[in-house]
Amino acid sequence: MFTGIVSALGEVKAVERLPGLVRLTIASSYDPAGVEIGASISHDGCCLTVVETSGQQGGMRHVVEVAAESLALTTLGSLAEGDKVNLERSLRVGDELGGHMVLGHVDGLGEVLSISQDGEGWRIQIKPPHEISPLIASKGSIAIAGVSLTVNEVDDRGFGVLIIPHTWSVTTLSKLKAGDKVNLEADMMARYAARIIEARRNT
Repeated sequence: MFTGIVSALGEVKAVERLPGLVRLTIASSYDPAGVEIGASISHDGCCLTVVETSGQQGGMRHVVEVAAESLALTTLGSLAEGDKVNLERSLRVGDELGGHMVLGHVDGLGEVLSISQDGEGWRIQIKPPHEISPLIASKGSIAIAGVSLTVNEVDDRGFGVLIIPHTWSVTTLSKLKAGDKVNLEADMMARYAARIIEARRNT
């Protein structure tokens, strides 16, 4: 479980492509003493299991393995050496819930339609996959590349979010451009509400 509050920017140091599997080596500022084998870390919104760790100056490196389904449904399959990824450690009991409840299960890929500066911030318009469009509502929450954001508006083309300068500077959102794909996870409560409504219609 996560909150969509990015706690570190990771850098891809190595990509090993195996049959049906990709191994990613990620460098970050995390303390290796606090990350155990088997720990869950969100990578651009996708929950992955740490399978190897090693210390380095100023932080650590860790290895995760991305299976075929995650490669097909997320942006992780397109990562290359030198790319940056949003990282978040999994929640612990007592941690502050600064964003919203995020599972780390990507619902689909959105397409960036436009990015424009809006005062001190930046406005991003995104076209979501058709299957999750009903789960996105104005003033609701959504995770974009693992970042918890509030939906500002929804229209026939998609939805818009406004990025404050701090979030712009500490996440990969500042690297986006029109046409890019981003991992989207709809709000958990919206997903469950939609499922309940669907079940009632089928009874």
